[in-house]
Amino acid sequence: MSNSLFHLAFPILNVEAAIRFYVDGLGCTVGRRSNQALTLGLAGHQLVGHLVKDQIPEQKGIYPRHFGLVFLAETDWQALADRAKAKGLLFYQQPRIRFPGTRIEHRTFFLEDPSHNLLEFKHYTHESAIFGEHEHNQVGDTEAS
Repeated sequence: MSNSLFHLAFPILNVEAAIRFYVDGLGCTVGRRSNQALTLGLAGHQLVGHLVKDQIPEQKGIYPRHFGLVFLAETDWQALADRAKAKGLLFYQQPRIRFPGTRIEHRTFFLEDPSHNLLEFKHYTHESAIFGEHEHNQVGDTEAS
């Protein structure tokens, strides 16, 4: 499936607020848009925000639902963290290091969009941790939930 793009559809409460966050804030590109939906490009992948009428319930903590990017270069991760701060985006969790000193060590931060969707952006110190390091059984962490 190497010739594939990832597609994610998610709820939004306001198209214009989504544009301000995703395009002006994160730097996504805009594809098609209507009064009911918005297609966005994020790192070459397709996001589609669909307008919903009812308030989206805020989840308590980062689990179970969030989405985002894994950066292969720490400089790219840091650049997005710096951009998010400069653009005044809402950090749900500030940049930090998870599992320091282990093979699954990674830098992470979470943003919250205007519709209360959570986005995680991370960079693994050891690229093998993205899909490997099977001897480690940690997936996520309890203190961050």
